[in-house]
Amino acid sequence: MAQKRTTTEGRAAAGAVERKVLVRKPGRAASASEPGRERLMSPLQRSRLERRGTLEAITGNGVISACVMILAAVAAVICANTDLYYPLHEWFAQPVTIAIGGWEFSLTFELFVNDFLMAIFFLLVGIELKYEMTVGELRQPRQALLPMLAAVGGVVLPAAIYVVVNRGGAVYGWAIPMATDIAFALGVLSLLGSRVPPALKVFFSTLAIADDLLAIAAIALFYGHAPQLGWLAAAALVTAGLVFLNRRRFFGVAPYLTLGLVLWFCLFQSGVHATLAGVILAFTIPARSDINARALVSWVESKLPDLDERFDAEAHILGQHDFTHAVTRVERVMHRVTPPLQRLEHRIAAPVNFIILPLFAFVNAQVRLVGVDMLALAVDPVAVGVYLGMLLGKTFGILGVTYLMVRAGLAELPKGVGWRHIAGIGILGGIGFTMSILIAGLAFTEIPAELLAAKTAILAGSVSAAVIGLAFMAFACRGDGPREEEEATAPGDAQAHDAPVAGAAAE
Repeated sequence: MAQKRTTTEGRAAAGAVERKVLVRKPGRAASASEPGRERLMSPLQRSRLERRGTLEAITGNGVISACVMILAAVAAVICANTDLYYPLHEWFAQPVTIAIGGWEFSLTFELFVNDFLMAIFFLLVGIELKYEMTVGELRQPRQALLPMLAAVGGVVLPAAIYVVVNRGGAVYGWAIPMATDIAFALGVLSLLGSRVPPALKVFFSTLAIADDLLAIAAIALFYGHAPQLGWLAAAALVTAGLVFLNRRRFFGVAPYLTLGLVLWFCLFQSGVHATLAGVILAFTIPARSDINARALVSWVESKLPDLDERFDAEAHILGQHDFTHAVTRVERVMHRVTPPLQRLEHRIAAPVNFIILPLFAFVNAQVRLVGVDMLALAVDPVAVGVYLGMLLGKTFGILGVTYLMVRAGLAELPKGVGWRHIAGIGILGGIGFTMSILIAGLAFTEIPAELLAAKTAILAGSVSAAVIGLAFMAFACRGDGPREEEEATAPGDAQAHDAPVAGAAAE
């Protein structure tokens, strides 16, 4: 996930502030005896700022966050096959309760992780998708259409393979192999570094997001409880309130988060999987700034003489009320330059990647194999259907639909992307840890043996897809990149379709 986007105007304004602070009043010469006027901050503060930047670089690294989640999953499997298994499951069943006066709301710790914390994860997913639809590759409708329809192929074919393998049996788990784990898959892809074409990362992110949205729709329609129409109506009203805030140009984050919590509660009570609230919330938070960026630099420059006039180098900062009040006004404006959507992303990205997803992995990867007949498990139709659906269904579903769309002239491959890249993405699409385990838990709540088979196949399929996909993508991305003639043509096409397509920016 992108975590440190800043506007060009904001950077220019920051630079202008730093330059103008050093301007002297007429007749006041700079000298070495005025170190406070030559430095913006002390060496200690500068060192702290540098350490903070290093920490942000670490928490913003997709490879590191993916490794943390993998370690959490490995730890879960180890704990599940030791004496820790039973006390852990007792702990997961402990209630998390919120009580206000006589009102009380309670859910187990496992549900708290799977339904509430994962809604925050899907909020981050929705933010990233909205960013790409606003200023990224997805501004072009035809380019957005291609990965989304490829996701449909990557959902339908795995489900079909599962149903064929399990015909007459546990067909209720048909949705298990259809989801791609965004964090795992992008973490594996990021291991290849700059060799991966940027447009391919956007394509894969969009595909995985659409894939997860389809999985959420499947959960809502086929794996939820009987819908409670009253709570669904309440959720619709809350969503209308969020849209109203957006249209009326409310740029504070707090009102959106408050209504987002209410929306989550309504969806949770309605029987629809509550993680959908995160996606809805993301698409209603403004992606614009309420500050005119074009006028920002000149406005800041106009304030600098006043700040310089009010500042007294001889007095303690606590006593300079006029100066601090003037600075506070500038700070308030500068804070509002960053759009609410981006401010929220900065706040939740690290907690999601380093707390929520590892916690989900640890809670849900409890696969206990002690005393299990491994041969019987390997040939269990549920395990076979899930494994083949993840490896074969994803690969050929994504590649097949993409090929048909390009051959029919309905879409173009992204710039710098060839067919071997699409094949590699299809393989990596089989990494389906997060949503797949979530669906397995819903599909086989009352059938522990089938749940074990499904979770085992999910772990095996995800590992296989990661290893094979990484090796294949290393081959696909070798050298300086794809040949020019591969970038936008299907196999056998005579020429590329390079006509530009106008895009519409999202609000």
